[in-house]
Amino acid sequence: MVPRIWRRIKYRYNTITSFCESCGSYYYPQREICPKCRRKGAIRDVEIDGEGTVLSYTIVNGRKIALIEFENGARMLAEVCGDIEIGSKVRKVFRRYGEDGEDGIIYYGTKFIPIS
Repeated sequence: MVPRIWRRIKYRYNTITSFCESCGSYYYPQREICPKCRRKGAIRDVEIDGEGTVLSYTIVNGRKIALIEFENGARMLAEVCGDIEIGSKVRKVFRRYGEDGEDGIIYYGTKFIPIS
């Protein structure tokens, strides 16, 4: 069996939503069964462009965590860098999250920045 890290490589740094062909709903993160119509097998992956609108946000330990809605209706929670307000347009960027110790592994991931 191949380790999970290699099986899920296409999802690692991409924003991929699930689309239910039965009811037309989009979801993030990906799902195998549609939570709206409970159908299995009618789900396909759809990559989104990475631009969205801030619906709400909070500040936790100095980090801005926002609920972002994409054009297709899918929503995700993510960290936002910079000044934002509810209704702000944001786009996805690849940024450093932190590191594991002084000589440890550096962690990268998806964050969002305001669109000027």
